[in-house]
Amino acid sequence: MQCPATTTATRGRPREFDPEDALATALRIFWQRGYEGASLAELTEAMGITKPSLYACFGNKEALFRKALDLYEREKLCYVSSALEAPTARGVAERLLHGALATHCGDNDPQGCLGVISSVACGSEAESIRKEVIARRASSERALVDRLERARAEGDLSEDSDPEALATYLTTVMQGLSVKAGAGTSRETLERIVATTLACWPSK
Repeated sequence: MQCPATTTATRGRPREFDPEDALATALRIFWQRGYEGASLAELTEAMGITKPSLYACFGNKEALFRKALDLYEREKLCYVSSALEAPTARGVAERLLHGALATHCGDNDPQGCLGVISSVACGSEAESIRKEVIARRASSERALVDRLERARAEGDLSEDSDPEALATYLTTVMQGLSVKAGAGTSRETLERIVATTLACWPSK
């Protein structure tokens, strides 16, 4: 699929751009700046398109962000679904924590988590975005609770364990890793946090 990028070009034909490449660029800007911090001017300049072309191909800024968030979940958070397929509850925790570490603290992408950055948006313009991010996070946490409840039913976790509390504990640590990564905390320190978290994981 190609979308017109400008209204004028040589021989009177509009130049075209790859919407997938443009969306990947928009994702990076949102990831670096957050929803509120990313202006339309910055987005269109980075994407190499005009504002009319952005509206025509992606909709408004909010619609563009939602598409970028979909891409983020498909490409950057794929470790979550893999983690839920781990054969043990501890394996789930290990995959989630190491996946978060690799995603939010890598060398090639912006530091931190797009969801965490955008969930703290506070302006009236961003309220629907904040609610969207929180709703998606709640859905992921529910899937994690379900997986840990299954682990308890299978005897992989003790009968007195609390799957909901464990899921909240894990997601809180993961969000904390993101915040610390965004603040410049060293990879070594974050790895120690992961190791400490796993050392505290309940045995059967």
